Amino acid sequence: MKLHIAGHQGMVGSALVRRFSAQPGVSLVLRTRRELDLADQAAVRAFYAAEKPDAVIVAAAKVGGIHANNTYPAEFLLDNLAIATACIDGAYRAGVKRLLFLGSSCIYPKHAPQPMTEDCLLTSALEPTNEAYAIAKIAGLKLAQYYRKQYGVMFHSAMPTNLYGPGDNYHPTNSHVLPALIRRFHEAKLAGAPEVVAWGTGRPMREFLHVDDLADGCAFLLGLENPPDWINLGTGTDVTIKELTETVASVVGYAGKITWDASKPDGTPRKLMDVSKLAALGWRAKIGLREGIEKTYRSFLDEQASGALRAA
Repeated sequence: MKLHIAGHQGMVGSALVRRFSAQPGVSLVLRTRRELDLADQAAVRAFYAAEKPDAVIVAAAKVGGIHANNTYPAEFLLDNLAIATACIDGAYRAGVKRLLFLGSSCIYPKHAPQPMTEDCLLTSALEPTNEAYAIAKIAGLKLAQYYRKQYGVMFHSAMPTNLYGPGDNYHPTNSHVLPALIRRFHEAKLAGAPEVVAWGTGRPMREFLHVDDLADGCAFLLGLENPPDWINLGTGTDVTIKELTETVASVVGYAGKITWDASKPDGTPRKLMDVSKLAALGWRAKIGLREGIEKTYRSFLDEQASGALRAA
């Protein structure tokens, strides 16, 4: 199988490269952002026409935490729409047999029943703080679904929960909650800070999936003869942000006080995936949260020491 991973240098893409590099019979077709602008429809069409991959995984996306999504909604909508349309349409026009589009759990309504099933999509309003990103991902999911329905191509989607792991972005304000906590507690430990202030109340509940589990789940989905149009990909378990924060502090070795700034936004009260559909097909996540955080902290230290740490 000749496989193109769109966005192979990001956290998700790197995990996919690790997973499929170890799979016999798979030949990877990779392009850096400098070599191929995935938001440029003409460039993507030309690339697919020349390379003719058998399968594509669309892992490329403009991503960020609450602050970034709130501050740059136009870019989050425009850039992610452009990537989705260029990759999906380009793959179809080049005769690509299989495409897996990666979305996000934020496609589901803010007050969706918990845990969230696939059929709660578009039943009520989205979380305002990441609405732009969610709309782009919904559009990509629907585009893949309708190309499959109209043209008979095997294009389908997976909706991962909150991801973390090697290669994450540790920017102090634009990163997601888990890498932000790792950096904050690590720096507080080094500085001997007596206190760390965490955003919000700590009450919201979140689910976290290690990116290597995600990559394994994607390989499983690509092996299915007739996958669902979209399917949840997560652990099916969640923790409060307070529990997460305390676990990260423990793993990092920070022994100071943790206080909460309730003036900062909490975001969605709870986001837990119903993963029963994927479990019934035969796949479950394997990496526990504390184990995954320990692995990620070791990666953080290695990336920092080598100068490869992402903080943009």
